Amino acid sequence: MAASEHDDLPVIPVRHPGRWVSAAVVLVLVAMFVHWLVATKALHWDVVGNYLFDSAILTGVRRTILLTLVAMVIGIGGGALLAVMRLSPNPIVSGVSWVYIWFFRGTPLLVQLVFWYFLPSVLHSLSLGIPFGPSWFHTDSKTIISQLGAAILGLGLNEAAYMAEITRAGILSVDEGQVEAAQALGMTRLLTMRRIVLPQAMRVIIPPTGNEVISMLKNTVLVSVIGYAELFYTAQIIYARNFQTIPLLITVSLWYLFLTSILTIGQYYVERYYARGLSHALPATPVQKLRARLGFGPPVTGAPAPVLLSTGKEHQ
Repeated sequence: MAASEHDDLPVIPVRHPGRWVSAAVVLVLVAMFVHWLVATKALHWDVVGNYLFDSAILTGVRRTILLTLVAMVIGIGGGALLAVMRLSPNPIVSGVSWVYIWFFRGTPLLVQLVFWYFLPSVLHSLSLGIPFGPSWFHTDSKTIISQLGAAILGLGLNEAAYMAEITRAGILSVDEGQVEAAQALGMTRLLTMRRIVLPQAMRVIIPPTGNEVISMLKNTVLVSVIGYAELFYTAQIIYARNFQTIPLLITVSLWYLFLTSILTIGQYYVERYYARGLSHALPATPVQKLRARLGFGPPVTGAPAPVLLSTGKEHQ
């Protein structure tokens, strides 16, 4: 092929002075903020260091993690059940699920926590037995609905309403033709849901569930209103004695940032695992990107991560 008359023209790269200006402005602002953090003696970083691994703070961290795990187990299990009920052809079952989701999403989580905490004042005993008949087991409601019990009930039952909608969206994302094929093979509705629908729906369910876990970790601070000594309430007790409010709040923030960072990393790899089998390449991991930039690995050419479902969860 004959050479074009424009082949010898020099190639001049497009310059972007605005990018350099904006980067310089951002760097200056970041440097000013870091200087303020280091130079401001009123922040008392020595106090932060003293309390970061204090036994009381560590106890609060453990209680926060416990609340998060137990509440999410209740939320995920209850949400899956409510989602199946909501999709049931039985109008009573579907209606009960809809009312539950409507109520728990429509009332503030803080109000629900206070309600569960004061419920023993009107519900004096709990019993187990035949409805409207004899009961086999009695107990004082205060033994079950304690501070910890109220915190778990409030967080877990509220989370179940949100997880129900996330699970329902995942189930509806599976093609109906696969459900019809399973029914044609003689599979029951429950078996079809367990073997066909849910494994495919996990790709849609998992990403917003990870967001819910991170949100639950931060929502545990609300149980301080009923006096349960999780991380934030423990810090409140300490700075009420020594009046070091800002250093203790920094300590709490550092712990929450650490825990949410771990959950974010875990969420990234879980999403990447369930993204297998899509039509595009998997996104590169941070380690792969770093190795590529340092020249120790192949260049990163994978497609960007898929757009994942958002929960649309309201602010509590």
